Amino acid sequence: MAKVRLQKILADAGIASRRKCEEIILEGDVRVNREVVDELPAFADPEVDRITYMGRRISSETKVYFLLNKPKGVLCTNSDPLNRKIAIDFVPVRQRVFCVGRLDKETTGAIIITNDSELANRLTHPRYELSKTYEILVKGQLDGESIEKLKKGIWLSEGKTKRSIIKVLHRGPNETLLEMTIFQGKNRQVRRMLARLDFKVKRLKRTKIGNISLKGVGIGNFKQLTGKQIAYLRKATRLEGGKDGK
Repeated sequence: MAKVRLQKILADAGIASRRKCEEIILEGDVRVNREVVDELPAFADPEVDRITYMGRRISSETKVYFLLNKPKGVLCTNSDPLNRKIAIDFVPVRQRVFCVGRLDKETTGAIIITNDSELANRLTHPRYELSKTYEILVKGQLDGESIEKLKKGIWLSEGKTKRSIIKVLHRGPNETLLEMTIFQGKNRQVRRMLARLDFKVKRLKRTKIGNISLKGVGIGNFKQLTGKQIAYLRKATRLEGGKDGK
């Protein structure tokens, strides 16, 4: 493989945005073949050279980050013995990718797919979980009291949910369309919260993960996350620049 700019190698590995990676290089935190590189321009071959950042080896396999609009009926798993459709099949890349967290089979919408296990572990850890925003079609009319209960938290078997943000998008005679933002990731949390209030979810779609929106991504399609979005995820989980932020 031909030599490429060092900041591109770091950005492709998910360290940070390319501009931030330039700063990281100038700070002297990057080594190529055990030699400190602190000037630009700098070049390296990720398949030949030994590249490290803060002592951590940068893998020659490029880290990839996608946002998939998962269709209904698709599983968020790496394999299925019954050969049902799985989310990673919608992102045909050579890297071995996986879903970050899960959406249940009947839920559609935003799911991050990557091969960056370090970031994935942080994103699914209760300490770092980002907000998740859903569009929910509920059977029946939710009154003000029910909405306030959802906002303040609902008692589930494993404890009370955190406060949530609720916005009524539409009220019909037999159904209510809501936008709901939650700040934790309990199993089937949205469905269970509404079920505790005796409301049935007719349709559930995740529209945002943190500030990363599904807008413009059709059902069954995906988009590659930008360097800025990857840097946002790393900062939100205290991994910006590979540092824990402690």
